[in-house]
Amino acid sequence: MSGGHEKVETSTGLMILLTLLVMSVGGIAQIVPLYFMHSTTAPVEGLQPYSPLALMGRDIYIREGCNVCHSQMIRPFRAETERYGHYSVAGEFVYDHPFLWGSKRTGPDLARVGGRYSDDWHRVHLINPRDVVPESIMPGYPWLEEPLDGDDIETRLRVLRRLGAGYSDEAIAGAALELEGKTELDALIAYLQGLGTVIQTRR
Repeated sequence: MSGGHEKVETSTGLMILLTLLVMSVGGIAQIVPLYFMHSTTAPVEGLQPYSPLALMGRDIYIREGCNVCHSQMIRPFRAETERYGHYSVAGEFVYDHPFLWGSKRTGPDLARVGGRYSDDWHRVHLINPRDVVPESIMPGYPWLEEPLDGDDIETRLRVLRRLGAGYSDEAIAGAALELEGKTELDALIAYLQGLGTVIQTRR
């Protein structure tokens, strides 16, 4: 065994340091180029930042753990595109912080659920799923009928503007008004109805 290899293999600290160095270089080589690829950093044509109501709905979606059972990413395989629609592209998610792609599908993928069902269908389904899908194992969410608390909506929009979402001062100032009289259920439905609607999908 050569002296160099022997030194590395018998020194725990040096082995850890070199391992971290190799991992760092590999990670940088994979991640940095993505920031310069237009297709991964530019929104697809027609994509807009979430409305204040849909943004609140997205936060409720996360709070209630919907992303634990539902993915939001359609892979480019025939079995998936025939069932759910056009495969997902990076430009659809530039305003998502964090993204909710997921991989667990206890329930169906929701990447293209927007517009597939009416608001009334979603309302019934969220309160008691078995009223519209008898075999469903999804829990009901009747408590979402409570009033929406959007006191911090302007702060949320300002933070997202710093991250690249194009909210104007006027949009931020009028956000609280959009939430008046709305329930958490209204917000969640608004979020779901917008999912995947920018890219035309098969129905």
